[in-house]
Amino acid sequence: MEERRTTGGGRRLDEGLDATRRTRLANERTYLAWWRTGLTAFAVSLGVGKVVPVLSDTSEWPYQILGAGFALLGVLCVAYGFFRERAVEAAIERGEFATADARATLGPTAIRIIVITPSASASTVSPSVARASAVANSPRSIAASTARSRKKP
Repeated sequence: MEERRTTGGGRRLDEGLDATRRTRLANERTYLAWWRTGLTAFAVSLGVGKVVPVLSDTSEWPYQILGAGFALLGVLCVAYGFFRERAVEAAIERGEFATADARATLGPTAIRIIVITPSASASTVSPSVARASAVANSPRSIAASTARSRKKP
């Protein structure tokens, strides 16, 4: 038996029109995701380029270069999202499918790998800090601190 889709008012739903509407909404969500990613990269660039040098006792220039890399990544994400949204919308109007250019998706991915890999390796914890953290978080230490907190003054 064929199932008929209807709207809330009982009218028959046009499947073609509904598919176009859903595709446009998906395109808008994707566009907003590109913006969200770009804004996150901008926030990371400010944190790495401005805040971390103030809090650390090391040279500022490596952090500023890393921050500039994240800012560039943010610009690329927002720009690609804008152009991709326009291309998909034009393809929807023509009744076609807009494929993503492999170079456009590979570029930001390569930049992300280049920018994040050095920052991930630069933020490794020293062995002495790791040992202190392991001792403080050991079951014996946790049990002792719990017992101390339960004692009444």
